Amino acid sequence: MKKPKIRFKGYQEDWEQRKLSELSEKTFGGGTPKTSNESFWKGNIPWIQSSDLIEGSLFDIEPRKYISQEAVDKSATKLVPENSVAIVTRVGVGKLAFMPFSYATSQDFLSLSVLKTEPQFTVYALYKKLQSELNAVQGTSIKGVTKNELLAKEIMIPCYEEQEKIGSYLHSLDNLITLHHRKYMKYADLSVFDWEQRKFADVVDIGSGMDYKHLEEGNIPVYGTGGYLLSVNKALSDDKDAIGIGRKGTIDKPYILRAPFWTVDTLFYCIPKENYDLDFTSCIFQNVDWKKKDESTGVPSLSKVIINNVETATPTMDEQQKIGEYFSNLDHLITLHHRKQNYVLNTLIYAKTTLFITKEKKKMPELEKVIEDKLIEQLVFGESQWTYREDLKTEEDLWQNFRYILEQNNKARLDGQPLSDAEFEQVKNQLQFSSFYKAGEWLVGENGKAMVHVQRDTEKLHLVVMNHEHIAGGSSVYEVINQYNALKDDDITTVTRDRRFDVTLMINGLPMIHIELKNRQHSYMEAFYQIKKYISEGKFTGIFSAVQMFVISNGVDTKYFAAASDTELNPKFMSGWVDTENNPVADYIDFAKNVLRIPEAHEMIARYTVLDEDAKRLILLRPYQIHAIESIREASKTGKSGFVWHTTGSGKTLTSYKATRNLLMDIPAIDKAIFLIDRKDLDTQTTMAFQAYANNDLVDVDETDNVNDLKKKLKSDDRQVIVTTIQKMQILISKRLQEGTSEYNKIKNLKIAFVVDECHRAVTPKTKRELERFFGRSLWYGFTGTPRFAENPYPQMGDLPRTTEELYGKRLHKYTIQNAIHDNAVLGFQVEHNGPKNITDETDASAYDNETHMLRVLDIILNKSYYKLGFQNGKGQTYEGLLTTSSIQIAQKYYELLTKVKNGETSLEIDEKIKQVLPDFPKFAITYSVTENEEGSHVNQEKMQKSLDDYNQMFGTKYELSQIQGYNGNLNKRLARKDAKFKSRSEQLDLVIVVDRLLTGFDAPCMSTIFIDRQPMGPHDLIQAFSRTNRIFDKNKTYGQIVTFQAPKLFKESVDNAVKLYSAGSTGTAILAEWEEIEPAFRKSLAALRVSAETPEEVTPMSIKEKKVFVKMFQTFDRLFAQLKSFTQYDDSMLEEYGITEEEYDKYAGVYKNAVEEIKIAEGGDDSGNEPPEDETIDVDYELMAYSSTKIDYEYIINLIQNIVTPDEDAEAISPEERQKQIDEVKQYIDEMRKDNPKVAEIMTNLVSEIEEDENKYKGQSILNIVENMKRDCIEKVISDFCVTWYASKEDVMYAALHYRNGEIPNESVIKATIDYQSYKSVQEKALPKFKYYAKCMAELKKTLDEEIKPLISVA
Repeated sequence: MKKPKIRFKGYQEDWEQRKLSELSEKTFGGGTPKTSNESFWKGNIPWIQSSDLIEGSLFDIEPRKYISQEAVDKSATKLVPENSVAIVTRVGVGKLAFMPFSYATSQDFLSLSVLKTEPQFTVYALYKKLQSELNAVQGTSIKGVTKNELLAKEIMIPCYEEQEKIGSYLHSLDNLITLHHRKYMKYADLSVFDWEQRKFADVVDIGSGMDYKHLEEGNIPVYGTGGYLLSVNKALSDDKDAIGIGRKGTIDKPYILRAPFWTVDTLFYCIPKENYDLDFTSCIFQNVDWKKKDESTGVPSLSKVIINNVETATPTMDEQQKIGEYFSNLDHLITLHHRKQNYVLNTLIYAKTTLFITKEKKKMPELEKVIEDKLIEQLVFGESQWTYREDLKTEEDLWQNFRYILEQNNKARLDGQPLSDAEFEQVKNQLQFSSFYKAGEWLVGENGKAMVHVQRDTEKLHLVVMNHEHIAGGSSVYEVINQYNALKDDDITTVTRDRRFDVTLMINGLPMIHIELKNRQHSYMEAFYQIKKYISEGKFTGIFSAVQMFVISNGVDTKYFAAASDTELNPKFMSGWVDTENNPVADYIDFAKNVLRIPEAHEMIARYTVLDEDAKRLILLRPYQIHAIESIREASKTGKSGFVWHTTGSGKTLTSYKATRNLLMDIPAIDKAIFLIDRKDLDTQTTMAFQAYANNDLVDVDETDNVNDLKKKLKSDDRQVIVTTIQKMQILISKRLQEGTSEYNKIKNLKIAFVVDECHRAVTPKTKRELERFFGRSLWYGFTGTPRFAENPYPQMGDLPRTTEELYGKRLHKYTIQNAIHDNAVLGFQVEHNGPKNITDETDASAYDNETHMLRVLDIILNKSYYKLGFQNGKGQTYEGLLTTSSIQIAQKYYELLTKVKNGETSLEIDEKIKQVLPDFPKFAITYSVTENEEGSHVNQEKMQKSLDDYNQMFGTKYELSQIQGYNGNLNKRLARKDAKFKSRSEQLDLVIVVDRLLTGFDAPCMSTIFIDRQPMGPHDLIQAFSRTNRIFDKNKTYGQIVTFQAPKLFKESVDNAVKLYSAGSTGTAILAEWEEIEPAFRKSLAALRVSAETPEEVTPMSIKEKKVFVKMFQTFDRLFAQLKSFTQYDDSMLEEYGITEEEYDKYAGVYKNAVEEIKIAEGGDDSGNEPPEDETIDVDYELMAYSSTKIDYEYIINLIQNIVTPDEDAEAISPEERQKQIDEVKQYIDEMRKDNPKVAEIMTNLVSEIEEDENKYKGQSILNIVENMKRDCIEKVISDFCVTWYASKEDVMYAALHYRNGEIPNESVIKATIDYQSYKSVQEKALPKFKYYAKCMAELKKTLDEEIKPLISVA
């Protein structure tokens, strides 16, 4: 019991604590009647929604919508008696009002009715309670409060008479404040005795902005909350000027719009009515504190009701014009001074760009500096909304700038008190990310807000760094910097002497997108390797550790990719931009207009970046994925369904995840987003991938355990993504819901967006019709790489749809195999038909179901697939294959036969060439889907248990038959190799035997080959199966490999038809040439190579022009040689007939690499400004494809060491024994490397020894950078010792070391000229003559470079 300090006279009793549930006799919820039934919305019962209630206005409610009694009877809404209190429990939580009339509400309310307490007192007491709780959690986002939570809250209650006194007093006080406010409005500024009180509704007509993307380019300006955006061919207002004011985002900056104009959907346009002057009306708009009118809990928002209800005093038209003119002139004066300031800045930038460009063009085209300045000019002065900050050049500058923005955006949370230095250190510590992935996790934020937390005395402050709902408005600040000095104080070596970043884009002071530029004389790949080097040197640490996206360009070719560590960066994962029709956008200015302007750049970070929890890496969506998601979003706005055709292998699961997630976040009318899969796909990667993506996202993704769980999730008021099976959904609507019950009605009336993966087969036309009839308000979006067309329709079943378009609606976006191969999003296919020739009936099963045939198949897999399975990459980096058969019985026969082959129990032996690379080859397993296991229950279960036992023994697992789904999941992860653990050879598989499992919906980039010993499948099944192999992986995986072993003629025909169907009628792009074409072409290319250089020795003395010819010839030869090797018909013994050996090829490859470097140097030093003739251009970034090196890869060992030193933070801790096992494996690899490069092996041995002694040594550091520094130290020591011995210049000898090629010292004459011969002579009793001294010095230098330096430089 408590007593307040201040009370009305005569009251002494204690106040009592009461729960809200005790304040009224009845409570009512709400609901929304069906909007499609017009009769529901033509009644006289007020229907209240959250936006009708104005913050702080507790008694003055004006309903905007009315419903009929029928609507109440046939929906979840209730008729609430008059004199009730309506409390918002969801969007706008904290608002409430006393309702003097009977009414109904949306589901956002709980109403207290038949009050036991005095109404006015109750309203004020509840409002104070809710507001005090909201203030206590300021800085966090309150999604809502449940009925039980609300009714359990407690307030203090006096006796009824005292309640009346307090309620009446507060209400009178409210009225008095309103009266004084009106007087103030009436008399404030001028002599306004005869001014009239008006609401804005009497002054302006408010129009809503609309989307403009469907319009064509024109001369009508389009305005947003931030001003002019672009021009279109249509106007919303042709001849009437207006005042623009933000609906969402920036709501406090109204400005005049001159007709004709168009406004976006976040900007209202308010046209003054007759007898109201435009300039005066603009003044009264400027005079309103719009932020106080904000009715949202998230992004600042206004509604027409809010604006219309604002009150103002207005004079006569004559006086309006005078006032308006006065303030307009004042505005112009302020603007003039502001423009003078801007003019100075703009003139400086103009001088630096336009004038500099004009002057420098005489020297050479598009210098990097020029490209940089032009890009900044586009970002600042185009439609991009970036602010150029020339003053920010050091890390300290950036931190101070960030601090200022943080304090400005959090004034209320900081209570007006800036951060102390100690508090800001807390902030900085939270922004020092150990990886780009960790920065991405943080950026996702809490309810869309990336925050930092500061302890101030006893209070914890929650500061918002970035609010992703404020894209292109609100609290977002967009800045661009250039020539940032990345040199740290301790960077004193000559190698790091010049580390200046080109261009960086910052959001709210944090670097988010980094851009490196080259000129057209250089490849954009140089920018890629420059970024990789910067990362390895630790330049992307501190404030730059937040970067999420990199962009590289040489002006004419522009690419982007997600930020990753130096060892994870892979040029294969770069992407260019394409428009909605898949036309490339390569020019850097065009790229900036499409991708780097606002809001697109912010959306790339906030909406189109995905965190893959399994691989611990960032994924940036490719342009076609973004276009597909946007097409679904646009369709959903108009209630349209449809399907997306994206070729298999192009990332459909990721696209479908983002589409599902964005539907829920962007379209408030959608109650649930459901991702539907078939039961047999339960143990595929799709559900695991969804969970991996969603674990670091703003939406909840829930997988349903059973039908009751699905029902519970559908009944829940939470808006969430649900992953469930078609089968569970069918059982729910047909067997688990009773018509007429409340739960039946609630679930049936949900507005659901269904997203269906593999929609060509996942939901049958019959099942979809059943689900659509039940969920009458549903939207359907299908994803498929292989749609059903008229050529391959669903079976005829009455009037059911037979094609994907008939089933789902219009195709929303298309991205075919041809598009994907062109964009390097997937690989093409090399197909070999190795089935028996010359048999009459190719479908005769007896020709294949025998051990002779099966041994022949295994011989090709084990002995003829050296290049297909990537043995040329070396141990630990080989690829995987699938062997698919027509039945479980045959699959088990293959498993048993393969076991016998490995044990030496058959006539088939594995070649020594194979064993030299992988002594334990083949490591194999067998797997079935959940449904295949059930259907095959008659199969000998002992055989399956035997294969599980083998797997357990191979990998230390403990799976039994009852855990088949867990086994399949483990096998999936092992094949995918996303987890660092599975990159070790000891954890890898070489071959998996399947029937149908893994042939669809499975993604393992390191899978290169599918061996098919079964009859041809249908077009969609065939392309799905092929596409397991065509994922981008490493430089040596250049196409997906397909080998068939049955019905060669039928299979070729099936393949051709399927590829034509799914690649716009052509097979040329998707299917590579067969042996019969490649072999003759290879012979011709070898002949051409011999013409350009008959032997490798002829290349060195050639001119640059001749070397260019040789390089082009060798690239063609190398590409064809690599293709030839990948055929199972190829054998190394054929080289003798062709007239070339592997050793000679290696020599050619050596001189080729030297020639490319020399061409680069020659062209890099060409200041003429002339582009080389087209016939002389070469691809300097071409990577040799046929070059075979089974040597242990340097970076592979680096990766293994890195995983030991810095394991995944979220992974389970490993035992000391497991850690030692990892170290021992690394030592084995180093010992193998020692045979070829003892110098680097010794460095790595020392490094591993240090790590073995101290597990925390080098933790969190880049091992690649550490090893490179060790190599550099070795080089420095060798050169220093040589110079001391021979009295030579260290700078000149170091230059020779770094540019030594073909046994030639490039600056021999310079070294001789700078040798201090006199010092040598003065300390020697018998000094050599000068000419002999020089000769011996050069001989020793060559020996030193060959033996000591070259091994350290050549390995990288």
